Amino acid sequence: MAETTAAGPLIRVENLRKSFGSHLVLKDIDFAVNPGEVVTIIGASGSGKSTLLRCMNLLETPDSGHIWFHGEDLAADRVNINRLREHIGMVFQSFNLFNNMNVLDNCTLAPVTLKKMSKAEAERVAREHLDMVGLSDFVNAPATSLSGGQKQRVAIARALCMKPDLMLFDEPTSALDPEIVGEVLNVMRDLAAEGMTMVVVTHEMDFAKNVSDKVVFMDQGVIAEAGDPQQIFTNPQLPRTREFLARYLED
Repeated sequence: MAETTAAGPLIRVENLRKSFGSHLVLKDIDFAVNPGEVVTIIGASGSGKSTLLRCMNLLETPDSGHIWFHGEDLAADRVNINRLREHIGMVFQSFNLFNNMNVLDNCTLAPVTLKKMSKAEAERVAREHLDMVGLSDFVNAPATSLSGGQKQRVAIARALCMKPDLMLFDEPTSALDPEIVGEVLNVMRDLAAEGMTMVVVTHEMDFAKNVSDKVVFMDQGVIAEAGDPQQIFTNPQLPRTREFLARYLED
């Protein structure tokens, strides 16, 4: 699934620190993601998972440290973050669709306005991705008419329409009813199988175990343990990791 190139990681985080007021949320985080790799970040609520993900495309500004993407430091003053951000797709837990638009317009807005793609080409690309996520019959549907699972699949298609090199998923199933979680996870499994580089913050332990190349366990703002899924789920090294995974491992 994963491939490592001579060029090194696609994105690399070094000594990343982030505070909100006096509360230190991320403490000297270091990790890297290789091209084609699926990395899942797990941990208890409040451990810093989503803040780390949001720092990776500067939706949150780090206090210090570096985020290297395609060899450029996103945290450097001279970097055109909007240009680099075009290559990083983001899927939020709350969908973030434009409710005043239909499905197709949600997917074509950014490619037309940011990538200067023609409307015809943007619509062709959008229809292709909407078909991939099983929503080709909903291109003209108002965003407000969709179920939660459909909205999240549109959000994934919309991110893919920008042809990103990296996809970030911030707990993409946490706002969904349990019976429709699977339809979103299936789309993500397909993306992983196609070689999309992905970083996924999730509470879906089966996805982390069976789809990831690497699992990162965060605890109180640090990466407490990281490794391949087999090692993390069958032989965690730290008591805190074992404690977190205890309910899952018992099941």
